[in-house]
Amino acid sequence: MNSYAFRDTFVLVKRSLRHILRSPDTIITTAVTPITMLLLFVYVFGGAIDAGDGDYVDYLLPGILIVTVASGIAYTAFRLFTDVSGGLFERFASMPIARAAVLWSHVLTSVVANLVSLALVILVAVAMGFRTGAGVLAWLAAVAILVLFTLALTWLAVIPGLTATSMDGVSGFSYPLIFLPFVSSAFVPTSGMPGPVRWFAEHQPVTSIVNTIRGLYAQEPVGNDGWIAVAWCLALLVAAYVLAMRVYRGKIA
Repeated sequence: MNSYAFRDTFVLVKRSLRHILRSPDTIITTAVTPITMLLLFVYVFGGAIDAGDGDYVDYLLPGILIVTVASGIAYTAFRLFTDVSGGLFERFASMPIARAAVLWSHVLTSVVANLVSLALVILVAVAMGFRTGAGVLAWLAAVAILVLFTLALTWLAVIPGLTATSMDGVSGFSYPLIFLPFVSSAFVPTSGMPGPVRWFAEHQPVTSIVNTIRGLYAQEPVGNDGWIAVAWCLALLVAAYVLAMRVYRGKIA
């Protein structure tokens, strides 16, 4: 993007963030689902789940962070759908605004909003007993993976935000993303799963991402999971970005 595109993106990001600040229930609602799941699994199911040594909240938190991102990007699709259905895109098209800035403003707003939701979930986990001796570099690595994952899912959310024809359609796409962590190592070790389910759980992106974040928090070697997690995030990001931009160009053509 050129300097004009950066300027226009910055202006539109401020607009989106003002809308969120005027309606903070958006972030609160986004964080409620994962926090409720965190409370439920730790205090209701945690005693019956064998996740190895350590507290179950330490094992569970990385998976809950993935659920938090999946819940948050649903609002990105909703905000984008609202702008499209309300005619705002046509209004921007008639103004001297960089076309890429319209989408990038929603994407960057999604990253900021999701980081706030993730911070709220981590604070609740700390109050529930989550502890880690991870250093600054490990935390930065975990945050980097979460940001990369958020970017990938956000660009994926752009597609239904641009193409959906109803409110139900734009919100329904996130359900499979929220369900995916349940068939991974997010809540229980994959070793106890039946053969085909275990194979799927061990070869889908959530497991490698969760294992990487869990290893970073536990100060353990992440091994190949780290590279696999980054590769999955980058592949999803590139594919979603290319498809989203193609849909966007067709929308404004």
